[in-house]
Amino acid sequence: MKIDELTMLEADELDGRLRTARRELYELRFKHAVGQLENSSQISKVRHDIARIMTVLRQRDFGVLATAPAPAAELPAAAPEVTEAKEEAKPKRGRKKTEDTK
Repeated sequence: MKIDELTMLEADELDGRLRTARRELYELRFKHAVGQLENSSQISKVRHDIARIMTVLRQRDFGVLATAPAPAAELPAAAPEVTEAKEEAKPKRGRKKTEDTK
């Protein structure tokens, strides 16, 4: 499961996937405790999936990622206002030159 796939899903779909992943983690831990789990790396993969889902949900809560991102062609171009900032830049700090080093 990739983060791009998760950002395209609705909140209720993410909640369903989160419940499913948590249930799967529970079952994997149980199998591991009993000794039936052959590949223990599955536990970490499911934990990472849970973290990804929770991250997307949390980003939406904070408003960082409200909905699916717009394609790059539809994004407006930013106005360049950097030229004024470069003119007012502070001078570089350094060692003062003495007559010996000139």
